[in-house]
Amino acid sequence: MFPHPRLVRRARRWLVLVPGIVVSACVDSNRSASAADAAEASRAPSVVAHGVRAIAPADTDDFGVALPTDARYARRVVSLNPAATEAVFAIGADSVLVGRSRWDRYPAAVARVPAIADGLRPSLEAVLAARPTLVVLYATAENRAVADALTRAGVRTIALRVDRIAHFHRQLRVLGVALGASSRAAVVSDSVQRTLDRVRAQTARLADRPAVVWPVWSTPPMVIGGGSYMDELLEIAGARNVFHDASQPSPSVSMEEIIARAPQYVVASDTQMASLGRDDTWQALPAVRAQQFVRHDPAVTGRPSVVLGMAAVQLARALHPTLADSLP
Repeated sequence: MFPHPRLVRRARRWLVLVPGIVVSACVDSNRSASAADAAEASRAPSVVAHGVRAIAPADTDDFGVALPTDARYARRVVSLNPAATEAVFAIGADSVLVGRSRWDRYPAAVARVPAIADGLRPSLEAVLAARPTLVVLYATAENRAVADALTRAGVRTIALRVDRIAHFHRQLRVLGVALGASSRAAVVSDSVQRTLDRVRAQTARLADRPAVVWPVWSTPPMVIGGGSYMDELLEIAGARNVFHDASQPSPSVSMEEIIARAPQYVVASDTQMASLGRDDTWQALPAVRAQQFVRHDPAVTGRPSVVLGMAAVQLARALHPTLADSLP
């Protein structure tokens, strides 16, 4: 997940603290997909096992390109997808990384890997200078041209989107196969899912599921919609996202529509709480005027990565303090 270009331009005005501020995976996961992005995403195979994309020898990435079925191309890997870079470290395959995007922040050990390009529209020359045998990209229309150019240059590519929790699991399995770490990828995937399942089991018995809105941009308002993993985290944590019916990860909405949907709470970081409290437009929302906030740490909730379980726990504790002792 990468910053939406509009968010990048305005980031100094509105600090949505996601993995590493402007460079985070969060906002990209939450941004509204363009028609071109939607077309790219629609090419992904639809094989599903237990709600998670299954990996088969003939499987393709989200650009419709055949995925590597073994680790022969994993000698020198460049990852320009922050979520993928973190996954590579999580499965213990980071020794093959020879380059990353300038937006990578997690884990801390990523600092030892050279930052060679941006995650969107990266410089082809800079990527090729690292002499990669495999490049991992975020599957957005902005990256299609460089993916095609790399293929023509004889470099294998894997382009993936991570907008949903199932996409996170799929990414782990794809990278596990491509980097010869399938067993470790399965362990990480299963561990994260167990935590998510435990949180869901605790909140499933609750009669009260407070209605919430989760803003990711102030002006014009952009909120978490049903197309984002963050909407899934809210459901697991025992809340009802008032924009769950919006199919985009982060639709633009009007303040009038937010008010009409009557959220009881606003999910916000410390920085957002202070900013919204000073914003005359957002002061029109009763939950903001009443300081009815659900506090979250975007360094945890803003990463569709190995911290997904931790994010669900954090949100559940903030929403339902009485469950604190029973949560993982």
